[in-house]
Amino acid sequence: MSAASFPTIEFRSPTNPAPIPTLPPNPNERAIARFSLHGKKAIVTGGARSLGLSSATALLEHGLTVLCILDSNLANAQATTGDLVALFIQARIIFKQLDVADEVRVKEAVGWAVDTMDGVDVLLCAAGIAGVKDSLEIGGDEWKRMLDVNLNGSFFCAQAVAKSMIARQTPGSIIFIASISGHTTNFPQPQVSYNVSKAGVIHMTHSLAVEWAKYNIRVNSISPGYMDTAMNEGEHLDEAKKIWFVRTPRARMGSKEELSGCVVLLASQAGSFMTGADLIVDGGTTLI
Repeated sequence: MSAASFPTIEFRSPTNPAPIPTLPPNPNERAIARFSLHGKKAIVTGGARSLGLSSATALLEHGLTVLCILDSNLANAQATTGDLVALFIQARIIFKQLDVADEVRVKEAVGWAVDTMDGVDVLLCAAGIAGVKDSLEIGGDEWKRMLDVNLNGSFFCAQAVAKSMIARQTPGSIIFIASISGHTTNFPQPQVSYNVSKAGVIHMTHSLAVEWAKYNIRVNSISPGYMDTAMNEGEHLDEAKKIWFVRTPRARMGSKEELSGCVVLLASQAGSFMTGADLIVDGGTTLI
């Protein structure tokens, strides 16, 4: 590659820094405005269930005006949208079926969502899969699918949304759901493909935060620990949970609600100077 064609990362100029958000002078109004999402539009992948759904609900609770749920399960997306519409009558809520691993479909879905909503301010990438299997037994298709959904799918969605934000010259916040599995080796369950996919998400967060800062797009991630979700239900996990609890200073799994506050922080003005951060929400597990 010649020097003339070698791409380089550019930062904003000190003479044209990222804008500082303004808040109302009244203390009560300022407290509300700091975490308000009034007038904002968001896309949530994997938003029809689990952490995606609880996070989407929290965004609506804080005043989100328009929400688009993208989920691989059409029935779940339809049911979830109906429930949310009944709860948040002031908001506009739409949905579309999407496998985030399909790059072409991602571009189509994001384009449809942005056109329908007339823009987007927040992207939450919560779509993901998990698996437990000995590393010597993992097949190529299994390995590829894990990375396709968790890592590649997150990138495809972020790239498509960022291009829209840049084209419209609007600031934005992109949030990835990573995992403590990207920081440490899970135990006792063997999850090498999952661990690798989430480690990739965390470093992708760092890289995109640097590249897209000049466009006033913030990129952050959240790394949950062991959470009380459908993924961690079932008697087959009883013995593993005993080990998880012993290795967690808080001695329990986290609730979905304990993650949604971080999502609101990163989506709102309260997190306006945060980019490239990975918020670990694990009850202290990674400290041991």
